[in-house]
Amino acid sequence: MRGAPVARTDHAPEEHLRGLVAVVTGAARGVGCALARSLSDVGVHVALLGRTEPSLREVAAFLPTPSICVESDVTDRTALAHAARRVEAELGQASIVVANAGIAVSGPFDQTSAELWQQVVDVNLTGSANTARAFLPQLISTHGYFLQVASTAAFGSAPMMSAYCASKAGAESFALALRGEVHPHGVQVGIAYVHWTGTDMLMGIDDHPVLTALRRHQPGPARRVHTPDQVARWLTHGIAQRTPHIYAPPWLRWCQPLRPLFPTLVARVARRELQASPSGTPFSRAEVLGASERADRRSYPGSHTSPPSDPC
Repeated sequence: MRGAPVARTDHAPEEHLRGLVAVVTGAARGVGCALARSLSDVGVHVALLGRTEPSLREVAAFLPTPSICVESDVTDRTALAHAARRVEAELGQASIVVANAGIAVSGPFDQTSAELWQQVVDVNLTGSANTARAFLPQLISTHGYFLQVASTAAFGSAPMMSAYCASKAGAESFALALRGEVHPHGVQVGIAYVHWTGTDMLMGIDDHPVLTALRRHQPGPARRVHTPDQVARWLTHGIAQRTPHIYAPPWLRWCQPLRPLFPTLVARVARRELQASPSGTPFSRAEVLGASERADRRSYPGSHTSPPSDPC
């Protein structure tokens, strides 16, 4: 059943995914790594895409189902086209494609180089479109499911995160537009809204006063940090049901009607924090969030122009 269409029942349990082929971008760590494991645990054959093949192989070594590792940058359309050919030849046509790769940069807009700001958009937004473009023929053939991993950053944009918030809001909008276009072909498009998750990207958030203040002013449940494994289970359940919207955690669905209020609330907290900070703080320069993200950026060939495209 490799590459077969995903089961169409409204409440398809995870076992209906067994034998299907899934593509996960940004699969080397964080949510992408956890999702690859979760999908493999329910019998999915997984193609792991990411910037460094050795890191992907470390993940694949523990997967119980057939898998392949394809080193590819989501900003490189040629590399993604090559990845699509490999997936079809070695695993079968993809029935599930998860656009998960992403990076975040924190810092004032005027302290963020134009190149770095553009790179975040290139990975998080254009990279998602490139992924869809490369695998859409397979998804049409299998009547498959495309999942765009977005963020609650699309609900209310946070100061000091302009590139990340803009790119995630754009990725959400892209997925909504794509949904209408591909529905006649039997392809369904889902959007995952992921909240605070204990990935490398979140480490060191206490060094960023505005982000810390925004989290501190959220209700108790909203401040909770969830593990990548828990988020991956929520995503896997949503994938099995071909859900239009996946919320991680699930209570986020009740925030959708309140979205018009969030920009005002976020701006109020951020303004208070910025006014209380001495001149020149809380940021002196923009930086990529996550120690391993920064290390990859330094070590990856051509790192002066392209940051790592690993999970959000």
